[in-house]
Amino acid sequence: MTAMLDLAIHYDEGPVRLAGISETQGISLSYLEQLFVRLKKNGLVEGWRGPGGGYRLARSPEDISIAQIIHAIGEGIDATLCGGNEDCQDGERCLTHALWEKLGNSILDFMDGISLASFLRRDKVNAVVRRQQSAVAIAVAEPTLNNRADRQRLATNFE
Repeated sequence: MTAMLDLAIHYDEGPVRLAGISETQGISLSYLEQLFVRLKKNGLVEGWRGPGGGYRLARSPEDISIAQIIHAIGEGIDATLCGGNEDCQDGERCLTHALWEKLGNSILDFMDGISLASFLRRDKVNAVVRRQQSAVAIAVAEPTLNNRADRQRLATNFE
């Protein structure tokens, strides 16, 4: 989810390298590579090779829901004890199976109503985006910054 949000943040800037997402979001590069195979197969991302290559969203962030991403990576939401197999109590359906099944479906319905774009518009999410962008800008500029005051001034400009 985090990687897709990162692509949504940079949607208008072109392809994003997985190495950049890995560094910014703290996600293993090999794990991202596995996820992006699934996301591409499900039509949520497009990949470009070569210089300036990377991945970008296949559709607008407004048109991709959180539930679509969950389905694409094969995770799903299952609150039942039996993984939906209806064998939770000695090989049979348990007394509360319907309750947990309905909860899982309700969560998916809720997430289907949240697009990447709408999630990014939340104030607390925006604060995290600004913090991450500030950290990236400092890391890029750090070799040229001579002292702590220069680094602090740069960080303040992003707040």
